[in-house]
Amino acid sequence: MSSSVSDSGQDADTPGEHAGAPGRPPWLGRRRRLWVAGGVLGVAGALIVGIVLSSGSRGGPQAGKPPAPQAADGLRHTSVEVSPSGCGRGWLSPRPGTQVFDLRNTSSSAAEVDLLDPGTGAVYGEVEGLAPGTSRPMRVALGTGAYAFKCLPDDADAVTGPTVRVSGAPAAGGPAAVPVTQHDLIPPALAYQQWIQARTIELAQKTDVLKEAVDSGDLASARAAWLPAHLVYEGMGAAYGTFGDADAAINGTTAGLPGGSADPRFEGFHRVEYGLWHGESAASLRGPADRLAQAVHTLRDGWPQARMDPADLGLRAHEILENTVQLELTGRTDYGSGSNLATARANLDGTRELLGRLRPLLTTRYPELPQLDSWLDRTQHTLDGFDREGGWTPLSGLARADRERLNADVSEAVERLAPVAAICDVRRTA
Repeated sequence: MSSSVSDSGQDADTPGEHAGAPGRPPWLGRRRRLWVAGGVLGVAGALIVGIVLSSGSRGGPQAGKPPAPQAADGLRHTSVEVSPSGCGRGWLSPRPGTQVFDLRNTSSSAAEVDLLDPGTGAVYGEVEGLAPGTSRPMRVALGTGAYAFKCLPDDADAVTGPTVRVSGAPAAGGPAAVPVTQHDLIPPALAYQQWIQARTIELAQKTDVLKEAVDSGDLASARAAWLPAHLVYEGMGAAYGTFGDADAAINGTTAGLPGGSADPRFEGFHRVEYGLWHGESAASLRGPADRLAQAVHTLRDGWPQARMDPADLGLRAHEILENTVQLELTGRTDYGSGSNLATARANLDGTRELLGRLRPLLTTRYPELPQLDSWLDRTQHTLDGFDREGGWTPLSGLARADRERLNADVSEAVERLAPVAAICDVRRTA
């Protein structure tokens, strides 16, 4: 990702000049790592969803030695016990506002810890994998109301601690969300699988057009057919994990291949792309085009028996555009066609499709969903500006100001998608 992201200082809640990610409240900690190849964006995405500062430490507060109310960070700290017999013990002087709970696992097994609303089950903060004898901080913003800690030891039933009522001067509380269950995610997963089935049929049809053009020796028509077929596949991003080996056969790159573009394991759309835009003959491309078509047909025919993991949906909603930043906006997947921005647009369409399936779950759990929609609209508008009558501007053809605006818009959209992964992660409740 380019480092030339603009920062105007304007409120990022309203699409305008990008302001990084100022002042946004943190969200629920993510339980799965969002796989990133590197760069600031992946770190920012992790921070936006983490109200839990989860670096484990054995040097934290010990039993019987609670920390001082004010620590070096300027926040009020409260030492809270985590154990089956003393879950939540130590929170004796509840107050509203931003503060830190130093969670101490005094039991003999690892545990998860949630701070929740005991009436609704909405989670304000969580810590995972708190090992015996260790401490971790949980930073939260509490408004007036009722709260309780829930301790979930490994291989044992959950224990909910005493309800604590926070009163006093009104204070804005942090965000909270009712946990999503596996059952909640099954309907959107099934609907998305059906949508993918229709896309595999379209993919096969358009890939056949590409193959026929190569077989006939009409490389100009093959170049014209390559992008429409490739964009169908690039819009199906949430299903890549279910595709298995088919993904490498259809859309593999030279990453990790010692022979680079000459490596015999380099297959799929990008192998055909490389040949079409690097002067290879039709005869040399017939084999790669045939194998691509075979892989696509195998995917189409086998998809009705495939089963997506419903628990992956929220994570994929974030990963699609995160991968766009890492792969498309860096040009790492350009093998000659200069179509990275068209691919980014297809990735955005894929993100919107998945969000549409998850929207019923997000509407009541993600207060900033309208702002996310606004940033996706802005990103779409920016990308559409680089489609010049069907001929997409290559990355190298972007003016500096255009590149800065594009990086800023996509980066902000990715950050606002990160809470979707956190909210839709299935959490243990018992």
